[in-house]
Amino acid sequence: MNRVAVVIGAARGIGAATTRLLAEAGWSVMAVDRGSDDPRLPYALGSARMLGELAAEAGSAAHPVVARIADTCDEPGLAAAVGEAEARFGGVDAVITAAGVIAGGVPLWEMPAVEVDAVLDVDLRGVVVAARVGIPALLRRPEPRAGRFLAVSSTAASRGLPMLAAYGAAKAGVTGLVRGLAAELRGTGITANSVSPGSTATPILDESARLYGLDGAEVFARQHTIERLIRPEEVAGALVWLAGPAGAAVTGVDLPVDGGLAL
Repeated sequence: MNRVAVVIGAARGIGAATTRLLAEAGWSVMAVDRGSDDPRLPYALGSARMLGELAAEAGSAAHPVVARIADTCDEPGLAAAVGEAEARFGGVDAVITAAGVIAGGVPLWEMPAVEVDAVLDVDLRGVVVAARVGIPALLRRPEPRAGRFLAVSSTAASRGLPMLAAYGAAKAGVTGLVRGLAAELRGTGITANSVSPGSTATPILDESARLYGLDGAEVFARQHTIERLIRPEEVAGALVWLAGPAGAAVTGVDLPVDGGLAL
């Protein structure tokens, strides 16, 4: 059977790495991203050009990667992308939401309200929307199912990070959401899990370094017992493993891929 995934937040970072690994493993992928900047945030997000290039590079005739523009918080837009994946490929087996933003650098009460809204919208509400439009598609697969709902959380979900309280709150919400979904999906053949990266070499980490006034993101490697930053491909590898047959018995779990940051 052709395995089909919808990856949200696919233009760059962990989402792009996950899309590439899925395609290499023989999945067809609907790669979704807003493809433009968020005016509430002071740094650049993934572009439509990045998303298109990813689809062209990662896809093949046998296992295509299709690029679609949709905001993770736009329920009708995201539902349309999921519906297109079902129509084009015959169904959906995995929904993986990797869209994320960061803001802060000051105590929560000093953070501009628009930035608080952006973090809570993208990092938490976007995952809720992905579940609301994605899980019904997973359930439309005939039994016996092997569906997967996967979300990228963060070590910030379980470790207090100063000047990033809103981000930590959103990510803690993701892990709680996944546990609740796993319970609701009991007996369906569908699992729900999250993966919590540590400091991963992505544009979000570069923005974190700027918020903290650091010279560069490499400074964060000191917090890891592996003494280096995590590569996006390493987080993607955990997601692809959870999406495949080997991860069938794992549900309601937040899997750390954090280089020892949480120790």
